[in-house]
Amino acid sequence: MSDNEVLSGLFEEQRGRLRAVAYRMLGSVSEADDAVQEAWLRLDRTDTSDVQNLGAWLTTVVSRVCLNMLRSREHRREDPLEERMPEPIVSPADGVDPEQEALLADSVGLALLVVLQQLEPTERLAFVLHDLFAVPFDEISTIIDRSPAATRQLASRARRRVRGAAPSPDQDLARQREVVDAFMAAARDGDFDTLVSLLHPDVVLRTDVGPAAARGWNELRGALTVGQQALMFRRMAPFARPVLVNGVAGSLVVLDGKTSAVGAFTIADGKILTLDILGDPARLTGLDVAALTGRA
Repeated sequence: MSDNEVLSGLFEEQRGRLRAVAYRMLGSVSEADDAVQEAWLRLDRTDTSDVQNLGAWLTTVVSRVCLNMLRSREHRREDPLEERMPEPIVSPADGVDPEQEALLADSVGLALLVVLQQLEPTERLAFVLHDLFAVPFDEISTIIDRSPAATRQLASRARRRVRGAAPSPDQDLARQREVVDAFMAAARDGDFDTLVSLLHPDVVLRTDVGPAAARGWNELRGALTVGQQALMFRRMAPFARPVLVNGVAGSLVVLDGKTSAVGAFTIADGKILTLDILGDPARLTGLDVAALTGRA
């Protein structure tokens, strides 16, 4: 076996973890794969004979690549307030495949990714690496060129924002599905009282229908407001099919064999805390309706 084959094998052992780090940093599977591929290219052209911990070295490389991508993304934005929904990972309702499981470990729901993308890039990196992957602050500080104490403060500030805005869902998928199905039935029937009863009083609804729309990104808060909005989309409810979105109960709205929207729900104690809807046609074209729902 050649040295390159050995190196390639060692890299493949780390690929799952590297993709998981990059997905949490970037909120995009395709961009995460680009970051991991860049890490491989750097590994392939670097003498790593003195590297004692290849996994830590690769995590550092991927983190730096992601940090540069986040900073570049910020510089490209014409509107500093522009937002976009992170890329959801959609799976059949009966389970997540093994490759997706690595990306979705640690309950990386869409609501969490929405909050993470609102953090400053170094805050995001410090939180992701330390709180989600247990990387020591000493190692993180070398990536962002800050002192360990300053890095700790970045993670702490990010942690407070995440805890306040990204609730953790119940883990019982069957119960999640009951709530989502009841919500869809109430929307379909125009049953406003039932809709409101399923919503947490401080529920947050976020929608992203793409840059072509006048208001591509919208955010609404409160059970009455969100319930009224749900009634406006009652004609879509009959076309909703059950799926998993980032490992939790969600819905796929299919019209004429094509996906028109993906809905991700965060549910706790039988109430919907957040509802994130991606309706950007350009970002939904790659979803295989038949594979995800069993029918075209």
